[in-house]
Amino acid sequence: MIKSELIQKISATNAHLYHRDVERIVNVIFGEIVDALARGDRVELRGFGAFRVKYRAPRIGRNPRTGASVSVDEKFVPFFKTGKELRERMNQGDAD
Repeated sequence: MIKSELIQKISATNAHLYHRDVERIVNVIFGEIVDALARGDRVELRGFGAFRVKYRAPRIGRNPRTGASVSVDEKFVPFFKTGKELRERMNQGDAD
């Protein structure tokens, strides 16, 4: 699901809200998550999961096309860990 689909679904299930208001709400929520991660904070949405930033140390990588060694700089990457409720709902059909 992409952001526009999320906005459409929320608008459809909440007919009393204007589409532009739903779009603004979704953008503010995502913006706050991005800002918190940029500050290095952890964002937890109970039942859904938690976002945090992981540090990746500099390393020597390999160009898959040429096989040549390349230097990969240090970086910070977003990381998402699913919450227990989401994980259980996703795996309900796997009880074979």
